[in-house]
Amino acid sequence: MPKTKEEKIEHSRLMVEFDSLFGYDLIAGVDEAGRGPLAGPVFAGAVILPTDCAIEGIDDSKKLSEKKREELFELITEKAIAWAVASVDEKEIDEINIRNATYKAMNMAVNSLKAMPEYVIVDGDAVTNMEIPHMCVIKGDAKSRSIAAASILAKVSRDRYLMELDKQYPEYQFAKHKGYGTKLHTEMILKYGPCPIHRRTFLKKLLDEEKVVNIEAAAK
Repeated sequence: MPKTKEEKIEHSRLMVEFDSLFGYDLIAGVDEAGRGPLAGPVFAGAVILPTDCAIEGIDDSKKLSEKKREELFELITEKAIAWAVASVDEKEIDEINIRNATYKAMNMAVNSLKAMPEYVIVDGDAVTNMEIPHMCVIKGDAKSRSIAAASILAKVSRDRYLMELDKQYPEYQFAKHKGYGTKLHTEMILKYGPCPIHRRTFLKKLLDEEKVVNIEAAAK
């Protein structure tokens, strides 16, 4: 059920309050987008918002419409003390695995901030190689304003990138599914085969199943 205006205001207040509990002025929120898709890079956003910054509607990017995310992206990047987005491409994901690629993107985003945060809060249950004092928060994008803002930056940046890739590989219709394993996307992979931006390690099961189907069909 959609939240009422009063519930949204209260949720926003609680998210700001959550960040304030850490006791720092320069606190960076970090989140990723694109951990699960079959194609394209994983993106991570990092953002430091002023403690008195008022941006209505910031929430977990998955709960927002594409239009709302785009609107908030502009507001966040305009009002943030510092923000950055980084990505690790599909080839490196295949080389080092998606977990390590996600951690690398998160660290790259934090290290790209033009202002050094005093503390970092990261969405999820773990991160490695982060030298700045930090804490991981499970479902942090629903609890922290800073993490939610980072999730919006990462999600919008990745979606924009996949929209561009759609022009390069129109037969896969990336603009519709953004690389996720939808029915349409898997049908296009099985029809045309993988393209250069597909994560080969993510396609093993799908392609192995297709080989079995083809072998069984040929045996009939």
